[in-house]
Amino acid sequence: MTSDETSRPGGRPRSIETRAELSPDQTDAVLALLAEAARHDGQQAVSEQGRLQLRGGARDGVSHLLLTCDGDIIGYAQLEDTDPVEPPAAELVVHPAHRGMGHGRALGSALLAASGKRLRVWAHGGHPAARHLTQVLGLALFRELRQMRRPLTDLDLPDPVLPEGVTVRPFVPGRDDAAWLAVNAAAFAHHPEQGSLTQRDLDDRKAEPWFDPAGFFLAERAGELIGFHWTKVHEREGLGEVYVVGVRPDAQGGGLGKSLTSIGLRHLAGLGIPTAMLYVDADNEAAVAVYERLGFTTHETDLMYRTES
Repeated sequence: MTSDETSRPGGRPRSIETRAELSPDQTDAVLALLAEAARHDGQQAVSEQGRLQLRGGARDGVSHLLLTCDGDIIGYAQLEDTDPVEPPAAELVVHPAHRGMGHGRALGSALLAASGKRLRVWAHGGHPAARHLTQVLGLALFRELRQMRRPLTDLDLPDPVLPEGVTVRPFVPGRDDAAWLAVNAAAFAHHPEQGSLTQRDLDDRKAEPWFDPAGFFLAERAGELIGFHWTKVHEREGLGEVYVVGVRPDAQGGGLGKSLTSIGLRHLAGLGIPTAMLYVDADNEAAVAVYERLGFTTHETDLMYRTES
């Protein structure tokens, strides 16, 4: 654990503390901060993975920065240094009532120092204040992640046509874990965030209230897992998510991914969910084109910035 005392002209002293893990009280305070910021911004400032990493003790390569004033946690940042090639990745948030006071810049500067000035930072939703902060910190736009949506009411998609010899069934927790992790790693070898998921990451998601194996579809050929479509339901928002679709490299190119996507969308529509959403990198033109043909359009964009050195 490390800490840093800073101050701002005419304001209260602030403290930034870096911890490998949070206490239960600190976790609750950060989750409350994230919830209040999400209500204000209409967008989560920290990703699902980041929120999962708040709980359950220390994790290799993950650190938490708490910004406090008068003992209250009013800012939070998470730094993840697990990619063997790319710079550490970060997310940060300041309580809406305490913005415009330099706290975001203080957290950003602390992240730069902690990462040795090799840093990637997410700006979820691409809000103007977040974009301004990245400019102040000297970061350049690096990646665009699109959130795409389409209505599920009156869903009219052609019947999915599976490749010869392929069958689809629901995921069985415990029995299918290892096989799914292996196919996920192979399908997303180019995508470190998704491809590096571990058993602990899978267990975290299986423990979430939204997890439903009936919406987690596995494609098999000759008893071997070759692809999957994991769906997710956001009940409060009325959204069904194409959470992740993956096909083993040696099974790609035969339309399996499109068929699995259609199967998942039909499942979500059958639950009475009005809208589907998904995330896709803007530069993945082939995937964007597939989703556009399935009726998806861009809803908003998350931006990632990085140091140029």
